[in-house]
Amino acid sequence: MNNKIKVYLVGGAVRDQLLNLVVKDRDWVVVGATPDDLLAQGYQRVGKDFPVFLHPQTKEEYALARTEKKTGSGYTGFICDFSPTISLEQDLSRRDLTINALAQDLDGKIYDFYGGRADLHQRLLRHVSPAFTEDPLRVLRVARFAARYHALGFTIAPETRELMQQLSQSGELSHLTPERVWLETEKALLTAHPEVYFQTLHEVGALQVLFPELAALHGVPNPAKYHPEIDTFVHTMLVLQQAVQLTESEEEYKSAVRFAAICHDLGKALTPKQIWPHHYGHEKAGVRPTRNLCQRFKLPHAIQAFAELCCEYHSHIHKAFELRPDTLLKLFNRLDVWRKPERFKALLLVCLADSRGRTGFEHTDYPQREFVWQLYQSALTVNVQDIIQQGFQQQAIREELNRQRTRAIQQARDKRLACFTNSH
Repeated sequence: MNNKIKVYLVGGAVRDQLLNLVVKDRDWVVVGATPDDLLAQGYQRVGKDFPVFLHPQTKEEYALARTEKKTGSGYTGFICDFSPTISLEQDLSRRDLTINALAQDLDGKIYDFYGGRADLHQRLLRHVSPAFTEDPLRVLRVARFAARYHALGFTIAPETRELMQQLSQSGELSHLTPERVWLETEKALLTAHPEVYFQTLHEVGALQVLFPELAALHGVPNPAKYHPEIDTFVHTMLVLQQAVQLTESEEEYKSAVRFAAICHDLGKALTPKQIWPHHYGHEKAGVRPTRNLCQRFKLPHAIQAFAELCCEYHSHIHKAFELRPDTLLKLFNRLDVWRKPERFKALLLVCLADSRGRTGFEHTDYPQREFVWQLYQSALTVNVQDIIQQGFQQQAIREELNRQRTRAIQQARDKRLACFTNSH
């Protein structure tokens, strides 16, 4: 590249480096260049709306410095200017937060035009300019950063919180695509404190707009004997905290378990007020709002199916000691534990999180989880090939399989209950 062209490391890589965190992704800004300049160097263009290029060797993203002008609704209603005359300071001015508006040149010098280093020191999430309100997605991004850096003591600056409230009330959030909302939400779910994301959205008025099913849980009481925290939204956030702890090393079902944690009690928002604080049938009632939420944000089918099962059947697991063997078998069949044992294991994690997600119950034993798993293991010992060899055919195979599995569950149940009773 010629001498007029300057390259800077920008955004999260500079921020996390200054926070002494592991830098995962590195993004670069190129000042003084045209698309042809980068193409001539072997860069591959990938951006549709504005020029973003992949480095020929590292495959890291390089974007031309640009400015944006608001022309329409949502986060896509912008005209971009990426002429070679755009300065680094102008490019950084369009960033969302001061801590993300930092740059570093190839010699290691930090460029900080908007007080990002001071805000890092003060642990503040503060907007760069009034242009913050031009992009509704920033409400979700700031809430996600609040969740991501909660453990480091970061809080949202009052003036930024005020702008988030204005955006939430403006109707702009309705222009966000479902995919973008879920993308930000899933990233938040994978942080150490996703409850901060949802609490922040509630505080600025965005939860009611984007997640009305979840917002409806605010103020819905539970029986104090079992739920000292009373409020169902508070309980849901406690369950989410527990789900995070239980899935720190879990990869396959991490998003699904944490999402199911926030959906498991959605049915309580539909309970008639006259029977509060009781919630008879809330499990089945919660399937519809869970489905609505999943379909609105076009969630993967596996996550939706899992959340619906957790919603409808978590109380069955809680009451496992009271269920008859044939009822337990019906539950196993409904949960398809025979083909999806890992999903069943994940569902039991959600139930454990639900049990511990109550004030004062955080470390309480939950023997139902081990009990139900052992009964499932016993039922697995029944071999369908043995049944076929005994001469059973067609529908009779299924009937005999259910009969033998029920007997295996019965025997294991009686044995486990005797041990449980003796130990208590």
